[in-house]
Amino acid sequence: MSAEIQALQTIRLHLNGKTVDVVTAPTKRLSDVLRDDLGLTGTKIGCHAGDCGACTVLLDGEQVCACITATAQCANRAVTTVEGLAQDGQLNRLQQAFLAHGAAQCGICTPGMLMAATDVLQRYPDPTEQQVQDGLGGVLCRCTGYRKIVEAVLAVAHGQFNSPQPEAGQAVGARLARLDGKAKITGAEKFGADQFPKDCLWMRTVRSPHARATFTLGDLDTFKRRYPEVVAVFTAKDVPENSFSVFAEPKDQPVLADSHVRMRGEAVMLIVGPMDAVQAIPESAIPIMWRPEAALDTSEKALTATGDLLHEFAPENVLCRGRVAKGDIEKGIRQSAFVAEDEYRTGYVEHAYIEPEAGYAEVFDDQGEQRIRVFTCTQTPVMDRDEVARVLKLPKHAVHIVPSAIGGGFGGKLDVAIQPLLAVAAWHLKRPVRAVYTRTESMQSTTKRHPSRIRARYGCDAEGNLTVLDFHGDFNTGAYASWGSTVANRVPVHSTGPYFVPHLRALTRAVYTNNAISGAFRGFGVPQAHIVTEALLDELAEKVGMDKLAFRLKNAIRAGQATATGQVLTASVGMVPCLQALQPAWQAGLAMVAAFNEQAATEGRAQRRGVGIASMWYGIGNTVIANPSTMTGALRSNGRLFLYNGAQEIGQGTFTIMPQLFADAVGLPVALVDQVMGDTDLTEDAGKTSASRQTFVSGNAAKFAGEDIRRQLLQLLGLGQHARLRINGTALTGVENGVEKHIDLATLPAGAQGDIVSGRGYFNPPTVPLDADGQGVPYATYGFAAQVAEVEVDVELGTVKVLHIHAAHDVGRAINPTQVEGQIHGGVAQGLGLALMEEYISGRTDNLHDYMIPTFGDIPPITVHIIEDAEPLGPYGAKGVGEPALVATAPAILNAIHDAVGVRIRQIPATPDRVRLAILAQQNAASDRNVNA
Repeated sequence: MSAEIQALQTIRLHLNGKTVDVVTAPTKRLSDVLRDDLGLTGTKIGCHAGDCGACTVLLDGEQVCACITATAQCANRAVTTVEGLAQDGQLNRLQQAFLAHGAAQCGICTPGMLMAATDVLQRYPDPTEQQVQDGLGGVLCRCTGYRKIVEAVLAVAHGQFNSPQPEAGQAVGARLARLDGKAKITGAEKFGADQFPKDCLWMRTVRSPHARATFTLGDLDTFKRRYPEVVAVFTAKDVPENSFSVFAEPKDQPVLADSHVRMRGEAVMLIVGPMDAVQAIPESAIPIMWRPEAALDTSEKALTATGDLLHEFAPENVLCRGRVAKGDIEKGIRQSAFVAEDEYRTGYVEHAYIEPEAGYAEVFDDQGEQRIRVFTCTQTPVMDRDEVARVLKLPKHAVHIVPSAIGGGFGGKLDVAIQPLLAVAAWHLKRPVRAVYTRTESMQSTTKRHPSRIRARYGCDAEGNLTVLDFHGDFNTGAYASWGSTVANRVPVHSTGPYFVPHLRALTRAVYTNNAISGAFRGFGVPQAHIVTEALLDELAEKVGMDKLAFRLKNAIRAGQATATGQVLTASVGMVPCLQALQPAWQAGLAMVAAFNEQAATEGRAQRRGVGIASMWYGIGNTVIANPSTMTGALRSNGRLFLYNGAQEIGQGTFTIMPQLFADAVGLPVALVDQVMGDTDLTEDAGKTSASRQTFVSGNAAKFAGEDIRRQLLQLLGLGQHARLRINGTALTGVENGVEKHIDLATLPAGAQGDIVSGRGYFNPPTVPLDADGQGVPYATYGFAAQVAEVEVDVELGTVKVLHIHAAHDVGRAINPTQVEGQIHGGVAQGLGLALMEEYISGRTDNLHDYMIPTFGDIPPITVHIIEDAEPLGPYGAKGVGEPALVATAPAILNAIHDAVGVRIRQIPATPDRVRLAILAQQNAASDRNVNA
């Protein structure tokens, strides 16, 4: 651009009802002016390309993407951001509706949603659902599944939004509005890119453009002389311990690659300096000489590349193998009157959280000791602390992790990613350093759902009793280990699905390749496995001549039966109630599709409908390995409870349900609870936010901490365990058998934080290690679910539209039913994406334009049945639902496609071209049979 165009100008904006003059380049993005120049960080950035809509604001009352709007376009015009919605501290009706309906989960898309919804309501004060979907269709959400958002907008014209404020002892089970909700719907929540010290330098990570290559660094001194504003350049030699991973072994991933790279997007160099100067350096000017090599980019190539090892410690390029074996496979086959066998493949799936990785690191003095603080988006603060300490060769206590608000995770922010890079730069320079990944950088360099190739053979006897499963799965773990061993070991345990199967052999491999790293993604390989086994169950039901739901009900595992690992389930086995809850919807769906298809055939229309069903089960928590959580809490001298909450919030609701559990355990109202979240200096290790474990594991720890406080308070008051407590100001009152006793908390000795009475809770689920055949107790409890999908397929175009999802989930106890529903909605949306559209291809779908995720128009009505088969070990009977929400959706949809048009899609996702090709192949095969006949 010419210097004249870039010259700074004074541009007047009418911003949130006030006149503001800003001096800026006229072509500067409005989003950057709002955030960087005016401090209005409520406007979020997810893509800088107009793809995600997180940056949506109103320009003269109409929604625009601020990231693709030049500031000069806004001169003398009205700009409204999320900060302009609430007036005098009072939420408007739309914000109240979002809060009451649970329309915000992680909150990164919420400001954009609110602004788009404001536009809709200005146009249509009493909109239809279609008008809402059309008006909000430009804003993407990865958490909610959109249904709660639609409900909230529709409710503005008619609803009342008084969220319940439960009394003492009644928080568990209440539809309590999110305790962090107000910050999310006002734009006050601080995500990784929203907060940093004023004197921060900018870090740019130079990454490999090749999937496999060796490289040589050029003259860095000459490079720095050419670009004098560059403060520092860091390479592998500057990293004290240049390796990291999520497990103790193998530490196979370098912080910065040294002489060779194993994947596109691998970090090679850090360039640090002022943002504008660092970002302006062209890639061609960076002194790296590349020598590309032939990449082993699929599991098949890696397994057959004799002698060509990506890691010397991994023979045959296999990271690890998983195995579960029970009974006698050959005997099971002989007992089988019917056998169904097939092979399915799934591709990479991107997490596509709307917030790219972002944060800062700074060195600070703590009573004469130098420490480093890292503020970033993470699902696992304690692991971040430990890995950063290891990389810098520092003691763990020298590292302070402060989690930002997290704009979606789903497993993708379980791995350390940006953390060690920021830490290395800041530690060397002793200056604060920040970074925000670009969308492409985030998608290329971070983990994905494992691609899989699964072949399975399932058998049953003539009465429809399952007899045998022979299962083999290869999972492409990419260039580095990440959570590959977890996937390889979790999948065999779950391979049968939630059914009793006497004979089993389930074998898996996690395979290294020169492709994107595969890690944790909502289900750890179980969704891929269920796609295969649930399809085979349909085929068996057809061969036996049984209704597909009835077939599953017949074989559903029940209390007293043994799982694939020989674990005898004794309680909270809700598979049968889930299936029973769906029977009306299943029968209605069968009748609906039969009538529709008959009429469509008569009229010569191309559309056909189908209904599919799938079941699932999911072990709650880590597989066998230690899975503890510690939570602490206190009653303070100001009369308020305080929870030191290490169960990191990522949108799933731990900021709300942990106080619900904690408060009820103390016996005081949840409205009295304040908290800190995830700060490693203030909270104990509550474990990772993964594996659907926090409600069950940390929920117990929070409950026990509350019970500990209650015991001490009753002792102070001299009352028994059944006494009722209340607090008025600083006056604590206990009542038992009509007798009241009082204590003024302000008169009691308090700690540095004002804590008078502190409580501690610890819980580690009981498990038994698996033997060589995978026999043991891998999980203390399981979630169960079934889903029914109704779809419409256009046989001429191959397109699939999901019409309705019915979901029944056994959660043990719903601590907060609104949040349970929201988790199920979000899981269904991600399962729909897995089934129909999502496929990451490195170098081709590295953005939110080419990588497709579901939008408002893709998500059908979702009917949720919450089944509460209480878990005796769980807090008030609760288990978990985060991952179980997703697992059954894709197989139900794929089974419905088969029901509609008679084809099996064996390469997932079932994109229109694949569906159309399968239909054509079926038609050609039928034509050939007719000719031969």
